[in-house]
Amino acid sequence: MNRIDNYENLATKISKWLDRYVEESGMDAFVIGVSGGIDSAVSSTLAARTGKPVFALGMPLHQDPKQQSLSDVHLQWLKDNFPNVTTFSYDLTDVFDQFVETLGEQGTSSHALANTRSRLRMVTLYQVAGQNRGIVVGTGNKVEDYGVGFYTKYGDGGVDVAPIADLYKTEVWELGKFLGVDERIVQAPPTDGLWDDKRTDEDQLGATYEQLEEAMENGTGPGVKVLERFNQMNQHKMQPIPTFVL
Repeated sequence: MNRIDNYENLATKISKWLDRYVEESGMDAFVIGVSGGIDSAVSSTLAARTGKPVFALGMPLHQDPKQQSLSDVHLQWLKDNFPNVTTFSYDLTDVFDQFVETLGEQGTSSHALANTRSRLRMVTLYQVAGQNRGIVVGTGNKVEDYGVGFYTKYGDGGVDVAPIADLYKTEVWELGKFLGVDERIVQAPPTDGLWDDKRTDEDQLGATYEQLEEAMENGTGPGVKVLERFNQMNQHKMQPIPTFVL
């Protein structure tokens, strides 16, 4: 799904929007995690193009070496091309392992632990943000954030601003090409990187992003049933927290 006629214009609009947001917020900087995937590569580049200080973090945690190498590639590219970007790499593996050991029998669910990985990264981002008067930049796209709810509640879903959440994954790929993101990142199979078995997003969802985009935009194609199932299942993420009202 590609609704964009001019990617140069889109990139400029998003970066100006980010720039206005941080100015109006009274904060000083952007903080973003760089996973090695296209979404974080595009989001971090758009933030860097504002000229405002950007703190870009690699946060490996039992990471697949290929994913980690792509994160390192993009962090170095940001550093080489944008003097306003400061990069850090924090290996959270020992923190995570200690957490699991501390929990004992309450730390055995693989699904819960996958979400815990994401939440440890969120905590790290907000620590750096608090240290540097920064706002945390989200990396979710339209399918993930508003279609299937494919993110961790209070993990990668815990952000201050979402620059690409109205863009389909196909459009994020195209925007990444325009921005000069490394071709290896553009071509890499999408994955959340939270599982030891290297499963991809398609493995977890049971449909491609293109199929889910068609389902969201037109209500047609093989992704419709998948979209409906995940959307219903993940409404607890996408709706306001239920509150008892007196």
